Formats: sequence, C-alpha cells, structure tokens
Amino acid sequence: MLNLDFSIFTWSLVQNFIVKGFVFSLTLTAIATLGGVFFGTLLALMRLSGQKWLDMPAAFYVNVMRSVPLVMVILWFFLLVPLIIGRPLGAEYSAIITFIAFEAAYFSEIMRAGIQSIPRGQVFAGQALGMTYKQNMTLVILPQAFRNMLPVLLTQTIILFQDTSLVYAIGAYDLLKGFETAGKNFGRPIEMYLLAAVVYFIISFSLSSVVKRIHRKIAIIR
Repeated sequence: MLNLDFSIFTWSLVQNFIVKGFVFSLTLTAIATLGGVFFGTLLALMRLSGQKWLDMPAAFYVNVMRSVPLVMVILWFFLLVPLIIGRPLGAEYSAIITFIAFEAAYFSEIMRAGIQSIPRGQVFAGQALGMTYKQNMTLVILPQAFRNMLPVLLTQTIILFQDTSLVYAIGAYDLLKGFETAGKNFGRPIEMYLLAAVVYFIISFSLSSVVKRIHRKIAIIR
C-alpha cells in the first residue's frame, strides 16, 4: 500500500551515508560511557563522603540532570555555551561534552548503589589492615562494585547508544542522520526510517543478549 522500495539499500549507500554516522554514534557512546563512569564515580564518592560540602553539590547536580530531558540539555549547551565562551564548539564536540555531563548523573546513581551493595564488613576489614580511604575504595570496594553493577552499567550504555539519535537536534551526523540524509537523496524517507529502526533494534537486542549472559555469569560467581 505504501509502495515501499528497499532495493535502494545497497552497499554503496551504506558506505556513502551510513558508515560515517554509525562510526560517530559508536564513538559518542564509547566516550560518553567512559567519561560518564569516571565522573559518575567521583559524584558517587562525593555523595557517600559524609561531608555536606561535597554531598550537597553532587546531589544537586545529579537531581537537576536527571530531571531535565536530554534533548533540552543538548540544545542548551549547543546554543548557550558559545554565547558564554564567544565561539561555537561545533555539533560533534557539543554532543560529546553534553553526553558525558548528562550520563555522569545516571552512572553516579548506579555506582552509588553498587558501592552501597558491598557489605560494611569489607570496609572495616580494609581499615583493620591499615588502608587509607583511597586505598580501601580503589583496591577493595570499587572493584566489587563494578562487578556487581556491570549488567546495569552495560544496560545504561545501550540506552545511551539509543539516545545518540537525539543529536539530530543540533545537526550532528549520527547513525539516524545518515539514514535521513540517504532518504532525502533517494526520495525514499519512509524506507530509510524503517531500516534505521531495524538497525537500532538489531544492535540493541544483540547487546541486551550479551548483558543477560554476563548477568548470569556474575550470578553464578556470587
């Protein structure tokens, strides 16, 4: 009924339009995950420090970021920061910085839950051995927390990959933008959007299956 024609989806189309966007989406996902986990861990430690001057700013940051839609944060950063610093950053750099800042809030809560899941006896054992707070966290608590939270961290990474499609709002060339551009060039936008949905589903479903296997292995170790 829609007179769909998928014959235009050739390897040449993939090379010219899709690959570039796919590489950027994967790069953004990887950088945002690493940066988000790093800064999220710092935020989690600040919230668990017991010091109000560390806890309150971290809690404020996390609550604000988790209460605002990601697309709004992307637009705010892309439009307002250049006015502050006096020069544009570009869509790609804006997307990377925004995703790291936004995902840090979510990874922070994941890491905080992971740290709190470690029995207090582990902390006391490290203190009894004469470890400092930093040594205790680095050598005892965080490795166990990362193992416990690995399935949740990977699930959040999958969500992050799906959210990379939002950078279309600032004109960044991601995977979805590649399909959209191909659809406009060949006059087949419906087919390209359908194919984009299939690609996102295959990638996300495959990664979800991997997460389930990892979760089962961790459960066996426990």
